[in-house]
Amino acid sequence: YNPMMRNLRDLPMPVLCAVNGVAAGAGANIALACDITLAARSASFVQAFCKLGLVPDSGGTWTLPRVAGMARAKGMALLGDKISAEQAENWGMIWRCVDNETLMEETMKLARHFATQPTKGLALIKRALHASSSNTFEEQLNLERDLQRMAGRSEDYREGVAAFMEKRTPAFKGK
Repeated sequence: YNPMMRNLRDLPMPVLCAVNGVAAGAGANIALACDITLAARSASFVQAFCKLGLVPDSGGTWTLPRVAGMARAKGMALLGDKISAEQAENWGMIWRCVDNETLMEETMKLARHFATQPTKGLALIKRALHASSSNTFEEQLNLERDLQRMAGRSEDYREGVAAFMEKRTPAFKGK
């Protein structure tokens, strides 16, 4: 799983996940590693490794404390209790819990949205957010400055400003 998880994290575009059913073990950790995760109301998340004498993998010991907090991560990893989609949303583990029948519709709506956005800028946002967990505040400010300069020189930025001034929908190209 490690190469896949590194590739998933390093993809420049937003990665969407739709959880329908039980996301257990690596499946839960893959879902938690995605940028935007939606889950059907009937879905659940479980770290079942402890019941098998194993350690969470697929980045679970890194991601879970960051999305749920250390106390909740320890509880999930050491007890192996199932967490409902609604609880996962309340704990900040996922973006949204949605009705079962609208899960794919909502996920595709987000996919269509991202397809029309300034993807170069989105990639820079992901880069900054990922770096924030290991940067000092000063390092993060410097990174933001550098990435903002890059974004400010992009064709997408110029298109976004022009579209705003002309009161029209921008046509971003990811450049």
